[in-house]
Amino acid sequence: MASFVDRVTIFAQGGNGGHGVASVKREKFKPLGGPDGGNGGNGGSVILEVDPQVTTLLTYHRNPHQRAENGTQGMGDFRQGRNGADTILPVPDGTVVKSKRGELLADLTGAGSRFVIAEGGRGGLGNAALASKKRKAPGFALLGEPGEEHNVVLELKSVADVALVGYPSAGKSSLIAAMSAARPKIADYPFTTLVPNLGVVQAGDSRYTVADVPGLIPGASSGKGLGLDFLRHIERCAVIVHILDTATFEVDRDPVSDLRTIEAELAAYEGDLGEIEGYVPLMQRPRVIVLNKIDIPDGRDLVDIVRPDLEVFGWPIFAVSAVTHEGLKELSFALASLVDEHRAKLPQIESARQVLRPRPVGSKDEITVRAVEHAGELVYQIRGTKPERWVLQTDFSNDEAVGYLADRLAGAGVEDQLMKAGAHAGDTVVIGRLDGGVIFDWEPTLTTGPELLGQRGTDLRLDRNERRTTAQRRERYREMMDAKSAAREELWTERSTGVWTDPEDER
Repeated sequence: MASFVDRVTIFAQGGNGGHGVASVKREKFKPLGGPDGGNGGNGGSVILEVDPQVTTLLTYHRNPHQRAENGTQGMGDFRQGRNGADTILPVPDGTVVKSKRGELLADLTGAGSRFVIAEGGRGGLGNAALASKKRKAPGFALLGEPGEEHNVVLELKSVADVALVGYPSAGKSSLIAAMSAARPKIADYPFTTLVPNLGVVQAGDSRYTVADVPGLIPGASSGKGLGLDFLRHIERCAVIVHILDTATFEVDRDPVSDLRTIEAELAAYEGDLGEIEGYVPLMQRPRVIVLNKIDIPDGRDLVDIVRPDLEVFGWPIFAVSAVTHEGLKELSFALASLVDEHRAKLPQIESARQVLRPRPVGSKDEITVRAVEHAGELVYQIRGTKPERWVLQTDFSNDEAVGYLADRLAGAGVEDQLMKAGAHAGDTVVIGRLDGGVIFDWEPTLTTGPELLGQRGTDLRLDRNERRTTAQRRERYREMMDAKSAAREELWTERSTGVWTDPEDER
């Protein structure tokens, strides 16, 4: 069973907003006290947060579906719905968030750094919040918005100061075990290390972290072996250390050719952190060459042979032994000096780190209207954040709510744009996507005869006072009593004239 996972795809869904409620305040002697419907609660969001205690993405490998809590519905007497709780997902330091298309969304480094994957929907307004001078008693409320849904890719890129690279069995794990308290698995066969190992090295007053990348081989940058899966773990390092095996048993290998091969793989690897300000490409990082296994006699002799060829690269060279610890002290202090130099060049990080977000195309509040051909017919498509959100908030089973939506669209200039696009009364209009949007036949707002039509978005029944006056009730009562008297008089007249007969008398 996997115990270390550094790349997962998760599906995040924000909580839905609670619906607003349409309610009327009712008290003794005051049956119609005005609207008192409360707003719905906001849905919770799915949020990533860096936790220093987390070192792997294994949790989300097993549970890729993450959802936040829904907001609750509003209630009468101005009571608001409860907001849904956020779902906080702890991730390791150095986690990169990307879209399914590979766009870099966030680079999370530093304890407490956060990124919202899927925002919760906003709660709908109750009729109390919708009341105005023109609409004193709304008979509708707005629906809660659904939460966002996104598929994102999480990749862990280890936050280490020094990266050890080299062929399998070059001694990287042994070197980390000798220089730090880390205890990685060590064996005498290739690809013993299947996950990156991290170790903390103390050199005088300096402390830095060291990570090794599981064995690189020719073609690693294109997916051969394990290199492509773990090269991402050296993208943040300050120093790259080439571990060269001086005691290899393969006749076609030597330290110089190994160094050239690994450098070629590093040059071919295309990282995805280049969008971050201040990022230094891998090929521009400081290099250190370490000739390992000099405790073997042939290895020590090989060091003297290949040193002139390695000095051509212009990088510091150290001959060490992870078994006898020879040369490790000098190496650790040299690496500490390079790390301190790198840290001195870093800009001061603010307490609230900024994360990368995809740039929106155009203004988020821009409303567009265009004529398109869909299913063999001309359709006018309306796109924009506001109209698409208004549609989600509308209860189409309520005519008054539909009229309120029409007022909002007209106020935003949608009708003017439809006219400019060539739309006429009765043409098909869709708000949102062509597949799945709201489709209706357009009827332009009428600007004449308001005394006959009434204002759009209002219920004419609310504008008429249908309660009878005292005089009208008395008149109605007199009419009823007169009708009863007339009916009784007619019955007595029929009885006196013998209209009523008994069937027994006819026999």
